[in-house]
Amino acid sequence: MPIGNTKQTSGPTPRTTDHGPANHSTTDHSPADHGTAAHTASRTADVPPDTPWSFTEYINTYRKHAGHPVHILLSFFRGSGRQLTIATLALVAKQSPCWVLPIVTSNIINIITYRDQHNLNELWINLIVAFVFISQNVLSTWTVALQLGRVNRNIERKLRGSLIVKLQQLSIRFHNETQSGRLLSKVMRDVENVEVLIDQTYRNLPIIALDITIAVVVTAMHSPTVLLFFLLTVPAAVIAIYAFRKPIRESNRDFRSQMEQTQAAVAEMLEMIPVTRAHGLQNVEIDHMSKRLNYIHDTGLRLDVVNALFGSTGWVLFQLFQLGCLAFTSYLALNGRIPIGDVVLFQTYFAQIVNSISALINMYPIMTKGMESMSSIGEILQENDVEHNTRDVEPSQLRGDVEYRNVNFRYSPDYPLVLHDFSLKVPAGQSLAFVGDSGSGKSTLLKLLIGFGEPESGSVLVDGIDLKDMDLDAYRRQIAVVPQNTILFSGTLRDNIAYGLGHVSDEQVEQVVREVGLDDVVAALPNGLDTQLGEHGGTLSGGQRQRIAIARALIRKPRIIIFDEATSALDSASEKQVQHAIEHMMGQCTTFMVAHRLSTIRNADRIVVMEHGAIVEEGTYDELMAARGKFYQLKRMQE
Repeated sequence: MPIGNTKQTSGPTPRTTDHGPANHSTTDHSPADHGTAAHTASRTADVPPDTPWSFTEYINTYRKHAGHPVHILLSFFRGSGRQLTIATLALVAKQSPCWVLPIVTSNIINIITYRDQHNLNELWINLIVAFVFISQNVLSTWTVALQLGRVNRNIERKLRGSLIVKLQQLSIRFHNETQSGRLLSKVMRDVENVEVLIDQTYRNLPIIALDITIAVVVTAMHSPTVLLFFLLTVPAAVIAIYAFRKPIRESNRDFRSQMEQTQAAVAEMLEMIPVTRAHGLQNVEIDHMSKRLNYIHDTGLRLDVVNALFGSTGWVLFQLFQLGCLAFTSYLALNGRIPIGDVVLFQTYFAQIVNSISALINMYPIMTKGMESMSSIGEILQENDVEHNTRDVEPSQLRGDVEYRNVNFRYSPDYPLVLHDFSLKVPAGQSLAFVGDSGSGKSTLLKLLIGFGEPESGSVLVDGIDLKDMDLDAYRRQIAVVPQNTILFSGTLRDNIAYGLGHVSDEQVEQVVREVGLDDVVAALPNGLDTQLGEHGGTLSGGQRQRIAIARALIRKPRIIIFDEATSALDSASEKQVQHAIEHMMGQCTTFMVAHRLSTIRNADRIVVMEHGAIVEEGTYDELMAARGKFYQLKRMQE
């Protein structure tokens, strides 16, 4: 049964183309080698409709609005109109007691103070109104939490999904040059900061605007004189924001950068623990990490001090104005220019304006952090080093003919050529081994065959089709790669073998287990194929992990299989077992091998000896030994 696109029958085909009212608080590529246990169940070829792959449109939206974070954020609200409308109405209802209670309180004080001007019914009416507005707060708070929570979590999912998609699209070169810890920080910490930004902005900015508007309108209706006093708070707020804007922005940027670097360093430290422990270098690593932690301490402390000073300055400033308001309105009441109850009204509304502007100022650090994180996310979503896999020609079932035709390749314009006018034909079903000194171009040839790079000139052809024109996803579904360092995810042994395949029967899994000699491993495990493996398969030996990788390749029924130094890190016994599994694959498909241990390629149909990016010898094992050339010298050096 063909692997990949089964709709074609022959040859390549071109593809057509909180509780209570808000107080404005602002609380601070081999796919077989990647994955975590949390998503083991979804590692199948049957992709459900609602997968991260549907987030490509959000990547395009981000790129379209590049440089405009506000536009980008608004674009992520698309499709959330109903929830936002309900949340907005509920948010207004939730905050309404803050607007009604000052009026009720003022009315009641005036009713009691000026009894000759009022009757008892007015008192009861005001109390009933207050009761209704207070009581509805539970329902409105629940509605805000539910509807706004749905919107926020959906945006959070969109952002992370977009990042996951883009990380899968970026080239192998990008991933080789970028620390994984920094990427993890963007996916987790930066997205969380953006989610907090959206939540705090939506919860607070509309209410702040309504608080100020209602306070100003009611005050103007009661006393324009008092309103003029209120307006003095606005310049003070603007001055405070302007004075602290730059240091807060710079402090947030420095802190984010230090966090990313430290997270990457921690990831490297964890990977290096076996080497560190083996050489007794624990104190060296501790000192190294201590320096980084000190940097974060200093940067974080500086950020905390700036934020605290920013908030406290605004608070002191507004409290002084509020004290002045109390003195001013009391003077007006003593002189009979306003009713006594209005002193409470104006004092409450002044506090409302003060608190609103204070909340706006205190939101600035959160907004700055969120925008900085949005820019950080943009570094990934706008990255151009993308592997363009979708191309014009989608192959049907491959035969496995491979040809390198006049290939020149270098990893960077600043580096010398790795391959020089390299040409080689490999018929379908042949097993071919590349040997040679380090840096001779062996692994580069395999990377080009996988599609992890394109020649500077020349072509790599499979079944006569240039890989530059071939749909790489469809192509790679018909090949398999067994790398030198096999990475297993923390699922069951069965999951690791059948990784990425939708429907695999127990019989198929058991067959490949027998073919690669894993019977003894399965028998020794407590739950056989359903045994949970530790992280990276750390409970297994190197040879066992490598045989699992070969079983993972074999069950895919590939037409081309690539072994990149699959036995270089194994002991003799494990090497023999892995070698037996490799030889089982020979003849079933076109086989490419890179090997340093020349004894492991004795049964290869052809051996190509590389030197400085060119072929210096080729032939069978016996032919090359008889020729007493470069291969013979390499073999003698290993004896």
